[in-house]
Amino acid sequence: MRVILAEDSILLREGLVRLLTEEGHEVLGAVGDAESLLSQVAAHAPDVVVTDIRMPPTHKDEGLRAAVEIRERRPDVGVLVLSQYVERSYAARLLAENAERVGYLLKDRVAQVEEFLDSLERIHAGGAVFDAEVVRQLVIRSTHGDPLSRLTPREHTVLEALAQGHTNAAIARKLHISLSAVEKNLNTVFDKLGLAHTTGYNRRVLAVLRYLEA
Repeated sequence: MRVILAEDSILLREGLVRLLTEEGHEVLGAVGDAESLLSQVAAHAPDVVVTDIRMPPTHKDEGLRAAVEIRERRPDVGVLVLSQYVERSYAARLLAENAERVGYLLKDRVAQVEEFLDSLERIHAGGAVFDAEVVRQLVIRSTHGDPLSRLTPREHTVLEALAQGHTNAAIARKLHISLSAVEKNLNTVFDKLGLAHTTGYNRRVLAVLRYLEA
């Protein structure tokens, strides 16, 4: 795939360039600030953008704002944002419109090469990828009367896997349960959360994450 990288750490940026190149992907540009990222995307029309959330000059949310702008202007471009920490409000902003071709991973995941590359492939294919820790913090709430409190531990686990972008078959393999058990748990989850039945796991991810951030 054709990729543009935005990361202000030269060491990490160059490491990602080398990794992606060795895997046969084409790195169209590698920059260290959000403004340059937007310019590169406009000039080269990549398949996927990988960007840090905190970028110069303030190191706050420049990368995130660039990612949101790219998603608004170029919905055909996949966006994977990297963060040092779980920041739920940032995950919610990425999902403001839809949960297709988007991902949010902690930087530690980059060291897990196969998982990182698989995330890029899933985003390129139109999927959504969210770090397990991000999803866990979205799911675990203690607010009184929260419908999520009605879920069983197994249903919570299935919901977390779903929100990470896994298909039913992948959830079954991940949790070592049958496909029918996954389908049964998902149907119960959606009934308890009052979510309409939809087809296609990306739409289900969007519905779940939007509900969790409501």
